[in-house]
Amino acid sequence: MNQTFTIPRFRLPGLVAALGVHLPQWPHSLALASALNLAALAGLLPKESLAQMEGRSFLVEVLDAGGQACFAYHDGRFRPLLTVPAKPDLSFRANLSAFLQLLARQEDPDTLFFNRE
Repeated sequence: MNQTFTIPRFRLPGLVAALGVHLPQWPHSLALASALNLAALAGLLPKESLAQMEGRSFLVEVLDAGGQACFAYHDGRFRPLLTVPAKPDLSFRANLSAFLQLLARQEDPDTLFFNRE
C-alpha cells in the first residue's frame, strides 16, 4: 500500500513569532545560503537562472516563526547577508506550512499566491 504524506496548512502559535523576532537572524541566512550553494553544486538549480540572479539580494520571511533569512548571489555563490537591505531585489513572505508545501512540491507558487498564502 503506497500512501503519500501531505503537509497540512497550519499556523504556528503567535508566541513562536513573538519570540522568534528577538532571536539572531544571521544563522537562518547562513543556513539557507549554504543549502542553496549545495543545491547549485548538485546541479539542482538551473545555471541560466543562477546567472540572472547575479548581484541581486533576497529576503525570505517565515511569518509565523518570526524568522528571516537574507542572502545575495555574487560571483557564482549564494552569500548570507547579516543585515537586511533597505530594498531587497526579491522578497518572499509566508507561513512555515506554505514553504514546506513548496519544498515538498505539494503546492505551486501560483496556487499559494492566489490563496493568499
